[in-house]
Amino acid sequence: MGYKPFVLKSIILIFLIIFFSCNREKEPDRKPRIKHSKKSLEEVNKMLVSKDAEQIKSYVDRRNWSMEQTELGLWYMVYEEGAGSLIKKGNEISFNYEVCLLNGTLCYSSDELGVKSFVVGSGGVESGLEEGVLLLKKGSKARFILPPHLAHGLIGDENRIPARASIVYDIEILNVED
Repeated sequence: MGYKPFVLKSIILIFLIIFFSCNREKEPDRKPRIKHSKKSLEEVNKMLVSKDAEQIKSYVDRRNWSMEQTELGLWYMVYEEGAGSLIKKGNEISFNYEVCLLNGTLCYSSDELGVKSFVVGSGGVESGLEEGVLLLKKGSKARFILPPHLAHGLIGDENRIPARASIVYDIEILNVED
């Protein structure tokens, strides 16, 4: 009888030593995988941004538009200059607009949904639109092309704009208030 409890305790002890030893060995392996995964995701993101830029450039070239690109990747052209000062953060603006996909599908427009208004810098709109309106004045008419990372990103707007879509904004600034 004294022999069986000793064997059972020994087996449990050996099992616990093996179990905890295995867990310690796995931990160092996980960290390089995380670094590798992060690096892989960064590379994929860079590739997607580059692919989007090529697609937009091709779109712009086919239409013979004279557009510039910001550091963040917004494509823009002001085709009618407004008057007064440039729009700045904190201004409340209202504008007419059309939003289309690169394939020409009309997604939203002020004709359908009414004039759009927002306070610049407060969020609630596409980051590319926020960046673009800062280039304009009251009365300006402009066209922006927002790549997915400045528009609705990986999931789209879950309504009319699909996942990873570049969008074209045609806008006319109607009013600017401090």
